[in-house]
Amino acid sequence: MQAIKCVVVGDGAVGKTCLLISYTTNAFPGEYIPTVFDNYSANVMVDGKPVNLGLWDTAGQEDYDRLRPLSYPQTDVFLICFSLVSPASFENVRAKWHSALTLTLISAVAQCPTPNPHLCNGTWYPEVRHHCPNTPIILVGTKLDLRDDKDTIEKLKEKKLTPITYPQGLAMAKEIGAVKYLECSALTQRGLKTVFDEAIRAVLCPPPVKKRKRKCLLL
Repeated sequence: MQAIKCVVVGDGAVGKTCLLISYTTNAFPGEYIPTVFDNYSANVMVDGKPVNLGLWDTAGQEDYDRLRPLSYPQTDVFLICFSLVSPASFENVRAKWHSALTLTLISAVAQCPTPNPHLCNGTWYPEVRHHCPNTPIILVGTKLDLRDDKDTIEKLKEKKLTPITYPQGLAMAKEIGAVKYLECSALTQRGLKTVFDEAIRAVLCPPPVKKRKRKCLLL
């Protein structure tokens, strides 16, 4: 049975932990939601193939900047999450998790004297792409149930903001080189199973256009 390690990253409060709890327990968490979900392993079937799926949660807050990269070695696929009702978290996909390799960033990382590369250039981008340059990424928009919620829309409108649309998410996925863009709700579980099924497929059947290494190595 093939083992697949899936690491979930993204800003704090976008619903990463709720996403994992809802998927693994088949129920939305109650009042207490831990900052970081315990690592979880389960045997699942996707397209008739048995897979041992390991799920790793990470904390997006700056307090965890030095701990977060410890989750990255041997990662097979990343889920980069943002909230569909948080334009700031959406913009941080580009600012913090941008996956397009550039000579400037590679040079900055190479010259960085600290094991935490993002300290050199002010972004989190190198955490994923420096350590795991060939690991597939899936971009995930969370809190889908709130995109049409009247109260949520009104609160955003007061700040002259609007929820993120599907075309916007799709464009961002293309920009950062993600293999898929998906939307889901941990509360209603709409699209939830698809997220993890597609994460597994990204490893078992990677796009033929780009050659991808199976594992992420931390050097």
